[in-house]
Amino acid sequence: MIDGFLDKAEPLPLSGRILMLISPHAGYGFSGPTAAFGYKLIKDKNYKTVIILGTSHHKFFNGAALYGPGTFVTSLGQVDVDEEFLNSLTNKDPELFVDASAFSNEHSVEVQLPFLQKVLPSYPSAGPDKSVNNYSWKILPVVVGDCSLETCKKIALLFKEAIGTRKDVLVVVSTDLYHGYDFNEADMVDKVTLDLMGKMDYQGLYYALRDGNAQACGGFGAVIALSLANELGSLRLELLSHTNSARVTANLAKGNWTVGYASCAVMAQEGDNMLLNVQQKQRLLEIARDAIETYLQTGKKLPIKDTDSTLNQKMGAFVTLNQHKELRGCIGNLVGNQPLYLTVRDMAIAAAMEDPRFPALTAQEFKSVEVEISVLSPLVRIFSAEKIELGKHGVLVRKGYQSGVFLPQVATETGWSKEEFLNNLCAHKAGLPADAWKDKDTELYVFTADVFSEKEPGK
Repeated sequence: MIDGFLDKAEPLPLSGRILMLISPHAGYGFSGPTAAFGYKLIKDKNYKTVIILGTSHHKFFNGAALYGPGTFVTSLGQVDVDEEFLNSLTNKDPELFVDASAFSNEHSVEVQLPFLQKVLPSYPSAGPDKSVNNYSWKILPVVVGDCSLETCKKIALLFKEAIGTRKDVLVVVSTDLYHGYDFNEADMVDKVTLDLMGKMDYQGLYYALRDGNAQACGGFGAVIALSLANELGSLRLELLSHTNSARVTANLAKGNWTVGYASCAVMAQEGDNMLLNVQQKQRLLEIARDAIETYLQTGKKLPIKDTDSTLNQKMGAFVTLNQHKELRGCIGNLVGNQPLYLTVRDMAIAAAMEDPRFPALTAQEFKSVEVEISVLSPLVRIFSAEKIELGKHGVLVRKGYQSGVFLPQVATETGWSKEEFLNNLCAHKAGLPADAWKDKDTELYVFTADVFSEKEPGK
């Protein structure tokens, strides 16, 4: 069954290292096809420790329970608990404790194991042997009970300390989403839940779960994981697949029990490197220039198709036009709601024709214009300006309906301090008071950018 799910799953390729998966834990016939999207992306990856954050369906307690030393056995073989990793967490805090009884009759951890056993490396053997660990990785099973937000953050910090600088740890959050009797309500509630997850807003998710505006039976495990992701640096969440039991069974009548399922991947931003090579950068610069030239000649968008898998990923981008070392236009899309190469095409035209600060570009002027492109990482919400690194991070500030953005290079070009950078962003780009970034109701998001130009296409 799992082989069939993995064969049929076709997740879009993702750039970067997968740090976390969010995966459903219903019966395989219901949620297995959705879970396969995430697991297919980690096939043959060399993780050494897999932290599985399950949820307690049967036992009430506060905090999170660790299984302790031992093994888990499925029909595919035995998986050992990572005792070294376990020991680094035990006796650190009373709300993270060893209690094997929390795992009795609890399926939320175990349902993830056969998928992991299918996709992660194993040692050669004549066949699964329940008395032998055939796998090159181990697990840390965790069942999460009731938690305060402070408890979630505290557990996340303990995991961060245990992980340290390791790059071979995977976190799996085992959770279903909406539970109820209304198919239409399922979509609305899941949208709230997934939007908060997509923003990496663990605090907003926690309070939405408490208030009932969001639903996830493993929600506090997700809060812990997203808090951990926030602590580990520049990260983003990608929704891979979403459905519910009503759609799976084709029974959409109101009054039938419905459960939501989603598969998500949380990506780690590895240093300052984006995944564009020199050839891809040159291709995007060609597209930008050809797009402007075509529009100036015909008034129409450049018809184009590109098969490069990276250029087909949905990424935000800004196109900047410079003339005689002076700005001549700059327009961008922060989110990226279409393939990157189409975003660059459209933003190039917009920078040439629609920047309200400049008249529309003429064909004569275009001869002396240099094109610069900034390809953006996904937005990551931060809850403290201390996490902003000038020269590395671009920043979006938002309060109510007002927002503004500075690209990372603004800090470098101006030489501003962090406070000057944020004051100018609020006052001159968002139309807010200069110190609005200090307001708890103001949202801050960071992103990185791979900046290259026709002058330096390989930068």
